[in-house]
Amino acid sequence: MSETPLERAIIAAGGLTKLAASLGIKKQAVAQWEKVPPLRVLEVERASGVSRHELRPDMYPLEEVQT
Repeated sequence: MSETPLERAIIAAGGLTKLAASLGIKKQAVAQWEKVPPLRVLEVERASGVSRHELRPDMYPLEEVQT
């Protein structure tokens, strides 16, 4: 089974505790997320390097490149 974007973000940030600390919240709060809450997407992207599109494609769809 492949990792979810949130799981990839947690790993990339150095673990659940480090991601939560970088967001200024408790690790238990992050552990309860099924997906990144809308108001946390950009913070998680900054902390982990996982793109906002990967984290929440419903909010940040890829824009088509015009040639």
